[in-house]
Amino acid sequence: VEDGAKVGADVSIGPFCMVGADASLGDGVELISHAVVAGRTKIGSGTRVFPFASIGHRPQDLKYDGELSTLEVGANCMIREGVTLNPGTEGGGMSTTIGDRCTFLANSHVGHDCHVGNDVIFSNNVMLAGHCQVGDFAILGGGAAVIQFARVGAHAFLGGMSGLENDLIPYGMALGNRAYLSGLNIIGLQRRKFSRQGIQDLRRAYRLLFAEEGTLTERLDDVGDEFKDHATVMEIIDFIREGGKRSVCTPRQSTGG
Repeated sequence: VEDGAKVGADVSIGPFCMVGADASLGDGVELISHAVVAGRTKIGSGTRVFPFASIGHRPQDLKYDGELSTLEVGANCMIREGVTLNPGTEGGGMSTTIGDRCTFLANSHVGHDCHVGNDVIFSNNVMLAGHCQVGDFAILGGGAAVIQFARVGAHAFLGGMSGLENDLIPYGMALGNRAYLSGLNIIGLQRRKFSRQGIQDLRRAYRLLFAEEGTLTERLDDVGDEFKDHATVMEIIDFIREGGKRSVCTPRQSTGG
């Protein structure tokens, strides 16, 4: 543990760990063994870091020039073996942030300047490139890869081994390489105790949004008007309207009969 590191109460630092001078470990953090926390990294209380995780080392961006960027990990996260979490860069806002109660299974990666919400699950070998956003309660299946600047909405599910090169709407489910929108994350909604009526409303809004008639802009306006008082549907509408550097992931087009 280098001089200058901030270590809270009841922190456990196992054998062969390294904690840099600018790192901060909250109360009850546990570094099990062979874990490295480098750079200007803050880890929230109760988070557990397993062997061979690399937290806060310089980002994998060739434009990075030593700027004093940061990485912040929330409370009660689980960071399993071989996970890599990178800080931000000058070109992306100087920070990477991860919320509370997130789970990163073995060898998953969060690139520079990403912003990950609360209660997110990365299965083994998930790869999140730089500048991505992931909403609360999203789940990314094993081996899934997300391209730079893509957004994954809250409560979304990205299937294992999928390659996502577009934005995935909140509550949506995407599968395949390249990933396509395959419906709503119904199982996730049920697990999160969404009401039957709420799920039915989401299903109807989804069908209207991704119908083959008209343009997406027209359908957004129609669904937005019809469901203006439905908070979850409006999350999807607002997500699409907000836009980003990537297009929205859509269903496969029907080839007809």
